[in-house]
Amino acid sequence: MNTPYRRSAIFSYCTDPAALDTARWFACYLTTGKHMGFYVSFGTVLLLLAITAPTALAFGFAAAGAARSALAPLRWIGKTYIAIVRGVPDIAFFLFFVIALDQGFEWLRHKVKCPDWDEPIRQGNDFVVCTAAKLPLGNAPQWMHETYGFLLAVLTFAIVFGAFAGNVLFGAMRAVPEAQLETGSAYGMTRRQIFWRILVPQMWVYALPGLSNLWMVLIKATPLLFLLGVEDIVYWARELGGSKTPRFTDYPHGDWRMWYFLALLIFYLAFTRVSEIVLDRLMKRLTHGQATTGGEAQRKATS
Repeated sequence: MNTPYRRSAIFSYCTDPAALDTARWFACYLTTGKHMGFYVSFGTVLLLLAITAPTALAFGFAAAGAARSALAPLRWIGKTYIAIVRGVPDIAFFLFFVIALDQGFEWLRHKVKCPDWDEPIRQGNDFVVCTAAKLPLGNAPQWMHETYGFLLAVLTFAIVFGAFAGNVLFGAMRAVPEAQLETGSAYGMTRRQIFWRILVPQMWVYALPGLSNLWMVLIKATPLLFLLGVEDIVYWARELGGSKTPRFTDYPHGDWRMWYFLALLIFYLAFTRVSEIVLDRLMKRLTHGQATTGGEAQRKATS
C-alpha cells in the first residue's frame, strides 16, 4: 500500500492509526512527514520575503537613479525597465520570465562548456543543450534542484517588484524640494554629494507610504511560488487538504482544503497586521521633526 503521509515518528502510539481515538489520531496526522514539509514551507515564504524585499529595493533604487541620470542612454534604460515590467501582468511575467531566465543561463553555459556542439539548440518546441550545461546537473541532489528553483523565483520577484519600487523611489526623489538641492549646489557640493547627502536621506519620508503598500502586495503575491514549481504553503495546503482514501494513506479524510486554506488566511492576516504595526512605527520615526504632513501631525499631537 502506498503511504505518502508516513506514520509520525514523534509519538510511539502512531503505529496503528485505525485504532486511535480522535485526539491521538489528529496528533499523529499533524506530525507526519508531509505535514512537516507544510510547516517548513511557511519558512520558505518568510525566507523569500526576507531576500526579495532588499533585493527588489536595490533593483528599484538602481532603476530610479538611472531614470534621473543626466546620461540619456542610462535614463532610457531606467525608464524603460520601469515601464515595461509594470505594464506586464505579474502572472504572465512569472510564467514566461522564469522559463526564459532558466534557458538563458543554460544557453550561456552551453556556449562555454560545449563549444563543439553542432546540433541546433532550439528543436521545434524543445530547448536542447548538452548535459554539462544543464542547471542543475541531472545527477545533482534534490536540494540543489529545489534551491535553484527558489533562487530563480527570488530573482523573478525582485525584478518585478524592483520596477514598482523604482517608480515609487523615482517619485519620492522628485518630491524632495528642489530648493534644498540648489542650496547644496550653492555650497559647492558635487552632484554625487547632493544625491547621497541631501536627496537620498530625505526621499525615504516620501517613499515609505508607497513602499509600504508594495510590501503588502509582495506578501500577497507569495502564493505565485506555487506557479513557479516551488513547494510553498499553497502547494502543501492543496496537497494535504484534498480527499484521501484508505488505499493511499494511513490517515484517510474527506476534502479538508477549506480548513487548510483557512489556516493560510489567518497566517496572511496576522503577518500583514504585524507588518502594518512595524511600518507605522517606522513612518513615525522617519517623519519626526520633518516638514511633512506626518511630521506636522506629530508636532500638533505633542503640543
